[in-house]
Amino acid sequence: MKALVFEGPGRAVWRETPDPVVQDATDAVVRVEAVTICGTDLHILKGDVPEVRPGTVLGHEAVGEVVATGSAVRGVRPGDRVLVSCITGCGRCRYCREGAYGQCREGGGWILGHLVDGTQAEFVRVPYADNALHPLPATVDATEAVLLADIFPTAYEVGVLNGRVRPGDTVAVVGAGPVGLAAVATARFFSPSRIVAVDLAPARLDAAKRLGADVTATVADSETLIADLTGGLGADVVIEAVGAPESFELCTRMVRPGGHVANVGVHGRPATLHLEDLWSRNVTIRTGLVDTYSTPTLLRMLIDGRLPAAPMVTHTFELDAMEQAYDVFARAADTGALKVVLGEPRPEGPTAHAAEGS
Repeated sequence: MKALVFEGPGRAVWRETPDPVVQDATDAVVRVEAVTICGTDLHILKGDVPEVRPGTVLGHEAVGEVVATGSAVRGVRPGDRVLVSCITGCGRCRYCREGAYGQCREGGGWILGHLVDGTQAEFVRVPYADNALHPLPATVDATEAVLLADIFPTAYEVGVLNGRVRPGDTVAVVGAGPVGLAAVATARFFSPSRIVAVDLAPARLDAAKRLGADVTATVADSETLIADLTGGLGADVVIEAVGAPESFELCTRMVRPGGHVANVGVHGRPATLHLEDLWSRNVTIRTGLVDTYSTPTLLRMLIDGRLPAAPMVTHTFELDAMEQAYDVFARAADTGALKVVLGEPRPEGPTAHAAEGS
């Protein structure tokens, strides 16, 4: 098969690699129908995730068809269409029993495209298939469903739920990339009084408005705007969706006393925690790796038309255009890319662009 293989910082190549096979009784092998590229993949290419070894197939999100299963797999069988979650879990260890699958102690957690070969390939082996695969109706568009493999559960669990968004809150989302936009969309579930999206790029702020932000602001204006909107108090919840020291520190300045900062961004550099300012303000700071316990709920909402996934997809490509898709996604400021999806051909629509027009 062909797959995108990481060959060291700054280099990944679409090339031939051995087909995956069932190795453990709990495995499944999935033929990939659709995949997407995550900001975390860009962090890997930059060298920010050193545990990813050269020779690893990248990617941790997919929709596809089960083609083989191990003897212990009970929840899916060959021929089933499935969503491949970015997180796997053994289902037996202490953390899995608490629903914290991202912290699995028995070889699960975030391993696809990280510690084992991932999904940016024609086929992928999925460990702990009964927990990592979610049956998907044929009526659900793969281009939309693949966004529930990572960004929507990440934004919802690590941002909105960890941030304790409540009715009437002022919520600030710093970073209007894909995860930040998903945080805007899912924060609306809890009826906050206002959602403020903060970003450097006007196009991303426009996208945030379409997905439910009430107010948008540039980074330079954001602190003043939040102070004006809240009578100087600060935001009840601030969601960091960039993964940069500057954005994290901005979040801690924007939150009100007694408020919550939820860090979603993947950080490749140290950020300063200004306890000299924060120690007396009763601020709660939450970090986290997604557990994907919310995926069944989000899938039901997608099927019922209550989750705005389609507007997130700005570019689609054939699977073998992986290197071109990475280039478009990495240059989002120039290309306007939000989510880039690769796989089987998709009819053109207002949010889909052919590869040659990207």
